[in-house]
Amino acid sequence: MSMVVAGLMVAAPASWAAPHDETVSTLADQHAVAVTIYNDNLALVKDARRVRLDRELNSLAWREVSAQMRPETAQLRNLSNPAGFRLQEQNFDFDLLTPQKLLDKYVGHAVVVVRTNPASGVETRETATVLSTNNGVVLKFADRIETGVPGRLVFQSVPETLRDKPTLVISLINPTTGVQNLELSYLTGGLSWRADYVAELNADDSQLDLNGWVTLKNQSGTAYPNAKLQLVAGDLNRVQEERPAPRAMMAMAAKVDNAAEMQQESLFEYHLYSLQRPTTLAENQTKQVALMAASRVPVRKEFLLQGAEYYYSGQVGEIGRKLKVGVFVDFQNKGEGLGIPLPKGVIRVYKKDSQGNALFVGEDRIDHTPKSETVRLKLGDAFDVTADKKQTAFQKLAGSGRYNYLFESAYEIVLKNAKPDAVTVTVREPMPGDWVMVNESHPHAKAASGTAEWKVAVPAEGQTTLTYRVRVRY
Repeated sequence: MSMVVAGLMVAAPASWAAPHDETVSTLADQHAVAVTIYNDNLALVKDARRVRLDRELNSLAWREVSAQMRPETAQLRNLSNPAGFRLQEQNFDFDLLTPQKLLDKYVGHAVVVVRTNPASGVETRETATVLSTNNGVVLKFADRIETGVPGRLVFQSVPETLRDKPTLVISLINPTTGVQNLELSYLTGGLSWRADYVAELNADDSQLDLNGWVTLKNQSGTAYPNAKLQLVAGDLNRVQEERPAPRAMMAMAAKVDNAAEMQQESLFEYHLYSLQRPTTLAENQTKQVALMAASRVPVRKEFLLQGAEYYYSGQVGEIGRKLKVGVFVDFQNKGEGLGIPLPKGVIRVYKKDSQGNALFVGEDRIDHTPKSETVRLKLGDAFDVTADKKQTAFQKLAGSGRYNYLFESAYEIVLKNAKPDAVTVTVREPMPGDWVMVNESHPHAKAASGTAEWKVAVPAEGQTTLTYRVRVRY
């Protein structure tokens, strides 16, 4: 059907005209707009406009609202004369004017078919009724029915329910004639934000510089010029509802805004971030604004070999060779530039090579992090630090039926370090059931009720062997 419509030139009025009895409000009437964006593709819009209304009954067409507005949340208030101001009915017209939609609305109605003689250039006109637009256009003339009509179609007018822009049409009673200060607030989809962080480690991995950015996306179907922008970080409980199929969106144009710090405060059980200047959220736009910046943040680097529970209740022999040792970095959310709640997001970490070029060394996702809490990032697996692990002994000491089993097993872990510097590897083993360490080559710490942990020093270009025997009761 779209191919047929593309071949038709739709002759309609040059611009959309509202019904004669409507009072139309556009962005030209807007004197303030505030947008509060939540994490979960949800935003609260407060659109303040100055609109001239008549006394008593008015039909107000509030144009250029979000195309993803939830109309059941819309609330219009008269800030100038609230007494006697009341709403009667509202309709959200989001069926937007396109050649195809216009043709669809004319099914069962008459149009004018204009044909041009390619040789003489003479135009002929005939009236026809649109019978169908399913998989093509079907027209009924006075003496025939045709499909695939060449030329162009002329329409008498645009149906009232077909708008060129999303419009909320409100029937209301107004107490007085004149310009009124009105505010329309509503919830909408199509607006979202996320936090992105960029960190750079120093030469010895003891400090990092951290910059946080807020990435905003506007796919709501309208623009918000010079908006007061606020962001809410936290996990809101929302009632699950059936939602219409998502509208087709145009490709977004990327834009990086000038850096501007955001002010943070508490809001109920969430955190509110306010941009300290108005900003414009253009339609189909991605924008970035600065969230925070911190320099020389102390960092703790850790090499971690993480074990598993399965080999403590059976005989397995060799567990693995050249096992990967994870690389983690930790820092505290406190100090100059930090100490604010960090919204969830991705931290991407870079480090300069010997030539001074910053190279990407890993990334991790963080959850909402309160101030003074630890931020822990896994950047990847070490190339030069590996481990060979095997079970050297296993025996069942007691137990029958389904419970009261007693196992004793021994293990050998050879940690290898090909780096020119010594490292310390944390070996963390989850111990199932009731357990007791029988003997070990290095002292362990009970990190949790079911976790044994060793800190093993491994010399430069050398290796260290950790051995232990444990008794486990199920």
